[in-house]
Order: sequence, then C-alpha cells, then structure tokens
Amino acid sequence: VATYPEYAGRGLIHALMSECLRHMRENRQYISILCPYSIPFYRKMGWEVISDKLSFQIKDTQLPRRKPVPGMVERVPLDSEDLKNVYEYFALQHHGALIRDEVGWAEYWRWETEDMIAAIYYNEKHRPLGYVAYSIENEHFNIKELIYLNQEARHGLWNYISAHFSMINDVRGYNYTGEPLAFLLEDASIKESISPYYMARIVDFPAFVADYPFKADGTEREWRFSMTDPIMECNQGSFLLKISKDGRGTAVKISEPCADSISIQTMTTMLMGYKRPDYLAKIGRIHAGGETIDMLEDAIEQQPPYISDYF
Repeated sequence: VATYPEYAGRGLIHALMSECLRHMRENRQYISILCPYSIPFYRKMGWEVISDKLSFQIKDTQLPRRKPVPGMVERVPLDSEDLKNVYEYFALQHHGALIRDEVGWAEYWRWETEDMIAAIYYNEKHRPLGYVAYSIENEHFNIKELIYLNQEARHGLWNYISAHFSMINDVRGYNYTGEPLAFLLEDASIKESISPYYMARIVDFPAFVADYPFKADGTEREWRFSMTDPIMECNQGSFLLKISKDGRGTAVKISEPCADSISIQTMTTMLMGYKRPDYLAKIGRIHAGGETIDMLEDAIEQQPPYISDYF
C-alpha cells in the first residue's frame, strides 16, 4: 500500500491495513504473513519477524567429500511431479512451510531465468527423497532451494553439487531452516550471513489459539495476562489461556487486571516458534514469573518456520 506524499501522515495506510485485518477475520483467516519492505513500519501495526534467510558461500575447495549412497541424482523438468511430491511431503513435516498449489508453484518459478535446473535424488527403489533447484552462471553454482527428507538424500545431493567442482569457483545459496549450514560441512569456515525474512501477526488471538497445537503433557495449564494490539480490539485486554491435557488451547477475555503482560507482536513470534519464551522474557518482551515461562517453554514446539517462497 502507498500514498502520494501530499496525503502522507493522515492515517490512510493505517486505516487500510485495519480494514484488511477486519476482512481477514471475517473470512476466518487468523494469521497474516508477509515479506516486509520495512520491518519498523509493520512492527508498529502488530507484525513481528518469524523467519530468517541465511545466505552462504562455499569455495570449491570447501565442498564436502563424496560419500557413498545407494541411490542416484537425476535432472528433471521444473514441473516434475516427483519434485512437487518431495516438496509437499517436506512442507507437511516442517512448521510454517507454504503448501504450494498450482498458483504457488507458478509464483515460485516466476522470476527465475531459463537456465534454472532441478535435480532429484532417488534412492535405490527410485523413490524421490530430495531435490536441488539451481543455476550455473559466471562459474557460480547458485542454489535456489535444497530440500532433503533424510541424510542419505542430503549426502547424495551434495555429491551431485560437488561433482561440478571443475566448472565452478564457489557454491552460493540460501537456507531457510534457521540453522547454519556450516556445522554440517567438514570445512566449516564458509561465509554465512543471516537476515530477517518474513513477518507475521495474529489476526484473532482466541480463534488462532483454538487451532494451535500446543504440546500435550498430561496436565492442564493456565495463564492470565494482559495483551496489547495497536489495531485489533479483539486482541486487547486481559485473557485467560487454558491448555488441556492433550494440548488444545482456549483463550477468553476476562475482566480482572493481570500482572503478566505481552504484546501481539511478541505473542506471534513466540507461538510461531521463532523466539523462545525464555529468551523473550530475558529481553523484556514478556513480563511473567519463572514458573509461567517454564510452562510456556514446555507447551510450545521448538521449531522455527521454514518459508522459502516470496510473496
């Protein structure tokens, strides 16, 4: 959204974003995810960072040594059903990954060059277990996405990448898992950089919590707290969060004041798994006692979102 300079500062964008969120809530879309042009701009309206994009550069001399695997890698068309099936299975196993339909795949390849190549690792039974999407340009092996379902596929794909040793000076790419690549390599002294990628905000907290998969531990848990939201009234005020023995959550507004407090931004990044409750408490983003923080640590899965798409 944008305005002409002469209309800036009149609250038009804020009003438009409020209307967008109201529309989403009416359509039962309880979380908003976006790639921000300005993190401070969206933070002011309730969004928070939920994922990272890690860039890496590996010299040709740092490529991993070949490891024997029973399968093989085959190059395939970009619209290969095997490639789509590998990603779908991967996405269902990884928190936050976009489920790509026909439109999603079209957007995924939209801005790529005609030189983009896809290669799939097949095991000895010819079952697809991973893929790498890449291009080779100016002696650089550029990885768009590297996905594997097990360690056999990881070794097989890196064998394939390393086989280009004589053609390239380095391998460059992106990693969206939230974990540095260096630890997996024999020569870990590679170049890596990290930058925030996607932001999200909970649109309707009670409705979001009703579908949220807390971890089950056989006990019932409660948390009373106050929450602030710069736009959505349904997320403002005091709440009672209950988590059942089997991990189902309910959140209802209560009238009494609460000592514990949190913002919708912090709640979003915590429930999405990007930052842990203990860390958020240490930096002053959650105000709660130690027992409550321990309860939240136990109740929330430890897995950051995997988002490799751009929209």
